[in-house]
Amino acid sequence: MNLIHTIYQPPGNSPFPTVLTLHGRGANAFDLLGLSPHLCGGNLLVICPQAPMETPIGPEQVGYAWYAASEGGTPDTDGMLASKKALELFLDDCLKQYPIDPKRLAVLGFSQGGVMAYSLALTNPGRFAGLAALSTWLPRELVPRLKISDAVRSLPTLVQHGVQDGQIDVDRARDSVARLRELKVPLTFKEYEMGHEIRPRELYDLSAWLEENVRASGRSPSL
Repeated sequence: MNLIHTIYQPPGNSPFPTVLTLHGRGANAFDLLGLSPHLCGGNLLVICPQAPMETPIGPEQVGYAWYAASEGGTPDTDGMLASKKALELFLDDCLKQYPIDPKRLAVLGFSQGGVMAYSLALTNPGRFAGLAALSTWLPRELVPRLKISDAVRSLPTLVQHGVQDGQIDVDRARDSVARLRELKVPLTFKEYEMGHEIRPRELYDLSAWLEENVRASGRSPSL
């Protein structure tokens, strides 16, 4: 497979409802794996790929990124699209290798990983039973380079963001939500009293949303 990754496989009979979980800049394949027991009671198969680009996060410390940081400049849309392609190939392999129920497959992304989750789901919404975007945004510069399908009108989407987020201001999430509503995406948007992080209340809401829209769903995918 083209990306290093970790997985959590629940007990019971397969195929399993599944979440492809994409970490933020500076993290790695283990970063979001710890969410697994808290999502739908640990009854989801959780797949956590590692971003391909090394990025320094401190003295002699390295994390991973999906694309280069803009540092306030023009977003690295070429890098975003390259990682999108890598993730599409990775997911193709996962569907062959792991006991995934393709009718109950969601994509979840945090921060940079949320940008990647948007790019995957908005261009191929029939592949996913749901999209969850945490502490992230949909870059304006990326949208024209995506072939967004009209089928997004049937893609359940959850956007969660902290009003005290010092890395990605909540106004960027609100702007993204406005564009999603223009696309008529079926949307749930929740704000929380928190920063750039995942807290228990948000996790509870996320789990409930996944239970309703993914684990209990039988949506037919368009692979």
